[in-house]
Amino acid sequence: MSVVPAEVLPGGALDVEERSAEAAELGPRARLWPSTAAVYRAQLSRARVARIPLLFVATFQSIGILIMMRGVVDGGSQAESVVAGSAVLVVAFVALNLLAQYFGQLRATGGLDHYATLPVPPAAVVLGAAGAYASFTVPGTFVTAAFGCVLFGLPLANLWVLLAVVPLAGAALSGLGAALGLLAPRPELATVLGQLGMSAALLLGVLPPERMPEFVRFARDLLPSTYGVEAYARTFSARPDWAVVAADLAVCAGVGAISLAVATWAYRRAAVR
Repeated sequence: MSVVPAEVLPGGALDVEERSAEAAELGPRARLWPSTAAVYRAQLSRARVARIPLLFVATFQSIGILIMMRGVVDGGSQAESVVAGSAVLVVAFVALNLLAQYFGQLRATGGLDHYATLPVPPAAVVLGAAGAYASFTVPGTFVTAAFGCVLFGLPLANLWVLLAVVPLAGAALSGLGAALGLLAPRPELATVLGQLGMSAALLLGVLPPERMPEFVRFARDLLPSTYGVEAYARTFSARPDWAVVAADLAVCAGVGAISLAVATWAYRRAAVR
């Protein structure tokens, strides 16, 4: 009876160890933007059923505010602030209010455990959900802005600026809404915080700033969507100062990056508990 060394056999111990080592190697980490796109598509598909009622409620609310303010404001810079603020309010209703409720319910029902098992970065979950919710606001924002311009006799030529205002203001408000929902200890409190945030966007974003007290103007400057409102309101003048408009949009983008970073931190904090 001959003895054959184990290392020369195809199924020997060394071959098994080598294959085990190869099987133990992990694949590359998921990249941020492909993961964000995947979460975005999933969220967009999940909320597709509720999209029409959502758009109707957000748009109808802002149009109602425009009609109400028509009896108070005649025109000029005050009308520009009202129209710009009402358009951005559609974004605030969805991105701030509803996203706070969504993440609050997700945390309370253990839905974060599902996302924790997926091979996606935490930032991709926040960015994907925020982008999906903000996408719902685009038609309503344009309808509200166009209706307000016709109602107050403002030009429609620079309506395209909303293509920059909506994603930037949406990112800032979505990050804030996600952070409120993830940090709230109970979903009921997340709903209350979302409602309070939307009320702040309504009062500080729609009302003309020149009629506000000084301390209220300071609070208005702290609201993330204010710079999106200011950027769009400046485009109603005969000769808009595009450098100032770009500066307002840049500030809105910076605030959006900070708020999304805070939301990502809040997601990591909530997911490990």
